[in-house]
Amino acid sequence: MTEDSRRTLDMTKLLAARYRAASDRPYLASALYALTVVPSTEVPTMGVDRHWRCYVSPAFVDATPVPELAGVWVHEAAHLLRDHHGRADRLPAAAQRDWHRVNVAQDCEINDDLLADGLRLPEGRMEPRLFGLPEGQLFEVYVDQLPPQVRAPDCGSGAHARPSPWELPESAGPARLGEVESQALRRQTAEAMRAHQRTRGTLPVGWQRWAEEVLEPTVDWRRALSGAVREAAAWAAGAVDYTYRRPSRRTPALRGVVLPSLRRPLPRVAVVIDTSGSMGDAELAAALAEVTGVLREVGVRGNRVTVLACDADVQAVSRVAATEQITLGGGGGTDMRVGIAAALATPDRPSIIVVLTDGFTPWPDENPPCRIIAALIGSAAPQPPSWVETVRIPT
Repeated sequence: MTEDSRRTLDMTKLLAARYRAASDRPYLASALYALTVVPSTEVPTMGVDRHWRCYVSPAFVDATPVPELAGVWVHEAAHLLRDHHGRADRLPAAAQRDWHRVNVAQDCEINDDLLADGLRLPEGRMEPRLFGLPEGQLFEVYVDQLPPQVRAPDCGSGAHARPSPWELPESAGPARLGEVESQALRRQTAEAMRAHQRTRGTLPVGWQRWAEEVLEPTVDWRRALSGAVREAAAWAAGAVDYTYRRPSRRTPALRGVVLPSLRRPLPRVAVVIDTSGSMGDAELAAALAEVTGVLREVGVRGNRVTVLACDADVQAVSRVAATEQITLGGGGGTDMRVGIAAALATPDRPSIIVVLTDGFTPWPDENPPCRIIAALIGSAAPQPPSWVETVRIPT
């Protein structure tokens, strides 16, 4: 048995450090006290899993002064507050495989904020300046700029999203937080930061940015638009019907009685494009490319997609298989009611209508007999009626 394995965790010292961190930065108190301590002789220093369990090395606690331990407490809580494991899961596959470099990039994102806030951290900490990188960036920016084979102490799956050898199984061990509780704790902490900033006027820039994002999140419009189109396509495709074009396989057994079979048709889609003079070409092209890309992915293509260019009148109607085939025309006033009505009047009535517009248009008085998705281009776009599914696209 080694000396390290015989050590017992000095809980008095460890908890004194947490108390110091929470007293000096009360807006972090809820997050700090949500962490459950798990003594471990296998963890190099301290680390967290995604369930807010904090693994602590007894040897590290013995060797580290209380002010630096307080800094490490804040560092580990920051990994979880900033949802580093969730963001790491969204990295490209190649970046995810090098979890060491991901962890170093995450440490760089956190540590420059902590040091600027006057916190003390142990020697060997990772900072952007060590790699000639600017401060104040997110780890997703740093990860591709770090040298290969870079290493740092393992902060656990609560940081880089890969389970570390010293972590407990997901369903075992002491109390753990789920994703719903984690999100609530992040919002509570962000609100405490905003209140602290109003009364004290001091908050590190990195924490300001984080709190603003939690309380007023920036929506990824591409993801939102793709999700809306996919959901509508799945909804439309779920409408089954009977057809005699392909008789049921049970028909031969019924001696002359022909039974219909069930069919699950692909949806027909109409894209109404606002071609009035106020529309920007770049935003329109980006939104249109997103819609057509999603339709290809869900199997809707060819003559199932009708595109209508419309200002105050329908200027062009085309069935397309690629965006290059679309004919745009117009430049006058704006009335998307005309385009929606024309789409519904086509021989093959669409089950989904996607309207790409700046929103300065009248809308139908009532919900048409299909799903309407409005991609509103520009921050000033007025809100359409409540029955229109809305995605906002910034310019």
